[in-house]
Amino acid sequence: MAKVKTVFYCKECGNESLKWVGKCPGCGQFNTMVEEIKETKKKSELQKSISTANKPQKINELKIDNTIRVMTTYDEFNRVLGGGIVLGSLVLIGGDPGIGKSTLLLQICASLAKNTTVLYVSGEESEQQIKNRAERLNIISDDLYVYSENNLITVTNHIGHLNPGLIIIDSIQTIYLDYIQSAPGSVPQVRECTSALMKIAKTKNIPIFIVGHVTKDGAIAGPRILEHIVDTVLYFEGENYNTFRILRAVKNRFGSTNEIGVFDMKEDGLVEVLNPSGIFIEDRSTGYSGTCVVSSIEGTRPVLIEIQALLSPSSFNNPKRMATGVDYNKLSLLIAVLEKRLGYLVQNQDAYVKVTGGAKVVEPACDLAILMSIVSSYKDKPLNPDDVFIGEVGLTGEIRRISRVESRCIEAYKMGFKRAFIPKKDIGKYQFPNNFTVIGINDIEEAITYAYNLNAF
Repeated sequence: MAKVKTVFYCKECGNESLKWVGKCPGCGQFNTMVEEIKETKKKSELQKSISTANKPQKINELKIDNTIRVMTTYDEFNRVLGGGIVLGSLVLIGGDPGIGKSTLLLQICASLAKNTTVLYVSGEESEQQIKNRAERLNIISDDLYVYSENNLITVTNHIGHLNPGLIIIDSIQTIYLDYIQSAPGSVPQVRECTSALMKIAKTKNIPIFIVGHVTKDGAIAGPRILEHIVDTVLYFEGENYNTFRILRAVKNRFGSTNEIGVFDMKEDGLVEVLNPSGIFIEDRSTGYSGTCVVSSIEGTRPVLIEIQALLSPSSFNNPKRMATGVDYNKLSLLIAVLEKRLGYLVQNQDAYVKVTGGAKVVEPACDLAILMSIVSSYKDKPLNPDDVFIGEVGLTGEIRRISRVESRCIEAYKMGFKRAFIPKKDIGKYQFPNNFTVIGINDIEEAITYAYNLNAF
């Protein structure tokens, strides 16, 4: 009997090693090497099912297809993808269990099944279970095919017979190739299955969506090479006690990154929210200290987001810092600037900062709003509910220039706000709405002075 050969793969980056090592030489992570059986069979069956009869072509002789994108009936979904589904693209969508990934993709299938054939492959549910969900969503279509199968070679054969216009794989961790002697979901299986699906998408010009499980840290399970192979990575985020869901693009070769689409989970499926600003600030309470509104750019559009802060005396030598929706290091940096430049004694108080609605703010233009919410809680004085604060805060306390100031202020004006605090260098360069006051500030001291003294400017 031939000896079974094993190799070690890194769970994070997929790096291969003949022996176990504590630190992966590829990504530098510790304790990520897992032992798997090395593949011994040939890939002949899969290679036959995937046509690769391409040849190099001159770029000047290539013709651009005007129908390179396919539009769905969901504008929020089209926006996140950069303007529709790109033909021949491979899209990875991840999210917590039960968040609604399968529901969203089934609704997308029903939308596109009106004009083309769609194949929904599930390795986790039977055809009858998918049918039950489709009836709950009122999905009826003669061109929507469902198939419960885990073997990718069998799935590939049916793809060749149906020649669908869209393929859904739910999920990639349940699909396997029988010539790889490893369990489904292992590093070799996930890597080889994703590579095979990429070849199918590119050679047959069929868009493919694959669902990926996530770890307890919120990252997509499997090697990081999985995210490098695909064209687009989407995260479906939300909270169990909230019906709103956020579809976020963290990688997109055909559109903007950090674009978001907002959906509302109803009894009959997901409904798109066309005005996210109204959702994020609809429950905003006025007259309380520690709240501030910022006009943030999410992908290609401005969205108004409320930031809340709470400062309370600490009972310990090291005060507690907690951030939800805001980077922890950014919170520490802004508190340090506040203490150093203005002399605010925050080092003996616990600081809690939260972004409402389950949103996340990452762009520097939100620095001023975070800092002003902290100042409001420290002074225990509410800010004017008609104000928005936009600007990047430097280490010297200066307010630095930001992008797309005009569109941010227009969005604030549409939502009923009357004033905006922006960097002074951006004053005079843009056209702002009438009956909307724009205040230019140089540093955080001016921002605090003007915010609490209406006659200071």
